Amino acid sequence: MAIDAKKVIKNAWRITKDPELSCLRIRVPGGHLPVKYLSLIQEIADRYGNGTVHITTRQGFEIPGIPFKYMDEVNAMIEPILEGLEISKGVKIDDSTKGYPAAGTRNVCACIGERVCPKAAFDTTALAWEVERTIYPNDYHVKIAITGCPNDCVKAHTQDIGIIGQIEPVYEAAKCVGCRLCVKKCPAGALTWTGKEIVRDADRCIGCGDCADSCPKSALSRGEQYFRVVIMGRTGKKNPRMARTFLQWVDRDTVLKLCRNLYSFIDKYINKSLPKEHVGYIFDRTGLHTFKEEVLKGVTLSPKAKVVQHIEFGGYTYKQG
Repeated sequence: MAIDAKKVIKNAWRITKDPELSCLRIRVPGGHLPVKYLSLIQEIADRYGNGTVHITTRQGFEIPGIPFKYMDEVNAMIEPILEGLEISKGVKIDDSTKGYPAAGTRNVCACIGERVCPKAAFDTTALAWEVERTIYPNDYHVKIAITGCPNDCVKAHTQDIGIIGQIEPVYEAAKCVGCRLCVKKCPAGALTWTGKEIVRDADRCIGCGDCADSCPKSALSRGEQYFRVVIMGRTGKKNPRMARTFLQWVDRDTVLKLCRNLYSFIDKYINKSLPKEHVGYIFDRTGLHTFKEEVLKGVTLSPKAKVVQHIEFGGYTYKQG
């Protein structure tokens, strides 16, 4: 069967090792899937595929073993998934009977967040849906992940954009009994005991909330919620590396505007002579100053927000020969 590989890939289907078979990708923004869709995924896998699914590292599903001749039928079958997980959340898809309109921008990952985890600073799934409708559908290859606290269970530091929850602890000296449990619990060494009260070094604080969680008298409590944004982490065959901090103590609106502006940055500076160019390599070629100028357009940062002036990436290059 003759196929248009570019069209197939854009439609969220894989080119596989078997030239007659494909593999459908199902997006699950935030990794949170109502179980009513599982029976539909099972039906597709049993009727058209090989009876299995692969749970991807990006919290989606891949249904392997589907002959290309059934693509249109399966695309029509997944309409309820597109309606429930995309269109009902505000994502604009013109015809939900024809499957996914783009696959370049990958599924937005998220840890389980404050719906379950006591460490999380916010509802990660809700933010994932906001990011999804900000960036999807789009053909540019971008990976974004959201984690509720600096524990980073979702591995945001391996993404193009990693969004990490922060809380600003609030201290009430009148309640403090000087037990210094918060000082011992602080993983960043941001707290000191003066002999009379606790002092927090705002430059060292990572906003994890461990100090507030450990205080037996509630002298420290969880205050306002903010975000750290880390950028340009990547895996792959060429120079894999961990993301580095770009912004700290920014609000939700800033995060969403940055995600939207990222695509303008890519569109403006991508090397169009190449089949594709990963955003991390565009960043490496153009530099932090250009990136900052583009992604912070229209963004009003609060006085509390911090923007880095320099980034020194680690990582390594595979040795050749």
